Amino acid sequence: MMKLTAQRAEQARREAQDLFARDRAKEAEVVKEREKGFAVQTQKTARLRALRLAREEQERVAAEAAAAVAVAAPKTPKKPAKRKAES
Repeated sequence: MMKLTAQRAEQARREAQDLFARDRAKEAEVVKEREKGFAVQTQKTARLRALRLAREEQERVAAEAAAAVAVAAPKTPKKPAKRKAES
C-alpha cells in the first residue's frame, strides 16, 4: 500500500514538473517575441531619427545658402513712384 502511494506521489510530481516546464517554455517564447518586437521598434525609431536629422541638416544648409545669397546680392534702391499730374 505504501509503495502504491509513493508511486502516485512520484507520478503527480512528474506531471506537475512537466506542466511547469511547458509553462516556462511558453513564457520564454513570449519573452523572445517581445524582444524581437522591441528590436524592430528600436530599429524603426533609429531609422526615422536618422532621416529626420538628415532632413534638418539639409534644411539648415539650404537656409544658410539662401542667407548667403541674400547678403551677397546688393539691394537696389527703389525709385520713388512718379505722381500723376492732377488734371
